[in-house]
Amino acid sequence: MAISAEQIMSGTFGEVWLESEYVGEAKGLQAKLNIEKEDVPVAGKYATDSKFMGYKGTGSMRLYKTNSRMISKISDMVKQGKNPRFQILSSLNDPAAKGAERVLIKDASFDDLTLIDWELRRNGEVECPFTFTDWEVKDKVEPQ
Repeated sequence: MAISAEQIMSGTFGEVWLESEYVGEAKGLQAKLNIEKEDVPVAGKYATDSKFMGYKGTGSMRLYKTNSRMISKISDMVKQGKNPRFQILSSLNDPAAKGAERVLIKDASFDDLTLIDWELRRNGEVECPFTFTDWEVKDKVEPQ
C-alpha cells in the first residue's frame, strides 16, 4: 500500500529530554547501532557470509547555543576524573503522522565537551556526540 506524504514524520515535532529535563534548544538528535560482524568463509560457496559479534551505539545531539547546559552537566565531573552517564529521551510526534515514536537511551556517555565555539554572523550551535550500550523503545509507529 502506498504511503501519503502526510505520514512522513517531520523533525519539526522532535523533542529531547536529558535526565528528565526538557532540552528546548535541541536542533536535532541521532542515535544508531553500528553492527559488528566477522567475515566467515563458507565451504562450497564463493560468497563470504558474516556472523554477528556485537554492536556499538553511537549518536549525536545538536543544540542551538542558548545556554551552558552541557558545560554545567559535564565539566565538573570530568575534572574529577568521572565519566558521567545520562539518559536521553527522544520523542517524535508529528500530528499528521500515524502515531508517535519515543526512544530512551539509557546510558549515554558524551565523547567531548565544547567549551567555546563561536563565529561572527553565525548562529551558535553545539554538537554533542555520544556512545551508549542500552536503550528502550517506549512507543513505536507501526506500518499501516
